[in-house]
Amino acid sequence: MTRRPYHHGDLPAELLAHAEKMVREKGARALSLREMARDIGVSPAAPSRHFRNKQALLDALALRGWERLTAQTEYARGSVGPTFAERLGAVARAYLGFALANGALFDLMYSADTGAQTSPELRAAAWRWSGHLAALVADGQDGSEVRAGAPERVALAVFAALHGYARLAVGGVLPPELTEHGLDEVVDSTLRGCRP
Repeated sequence: MTRRPYHHGDLPAELLAHAEKMVREKGARALSLREMARDIGVSPAAPSRHFRNKQALLDALALRGWERLTAQTEYARGSVGPTFAERLGAVARAYLGFALANGALFDLMYSADTGAQTSPELRAAAWRWSGHLAALVADGQDGSEVRAGAPERVALAVFAALHGYARLAVGGVLPPELTEHGLDEVVDSTLRGCRP
């Protein structure tokens, strides 16, 4: 009988990559640490040295998703002109692009438990993304492009429209022509609702 090795290079990174693939192909419920260990070629106990259980691995995967989403939307925000309309449009396209390219991960990020059991890092990552959206609104308010009010409250309406559209697109509810071009309508409507 051949013994499987305990060590396997950067096992945490490989487990996360494999977990993301499994979640995309089979869903989060089907994720199995034992199956992953077998697929990667390590002992069944090896994953538990890095992730105490399946939920810890899913939380780490969701955290990685939040970090990627934040990086992509922040890059988009900084890659366009200074107006609120330009920046909101860029952030909206980046958000939708991430959601469509990573549907299962996107679902996992928003289904992660946000209660006492959730890691502080995961909660902080989700709030950090929300904070970036509020900062976008605050910048628009500073330029007199967005109505007055607590930036977090104004950002809530922006987020609700953007996230609702992304959920519909990821869920396959929208006809193809709306998935491709409907975002412009959502952004235009959101911009009208944000005007002073």
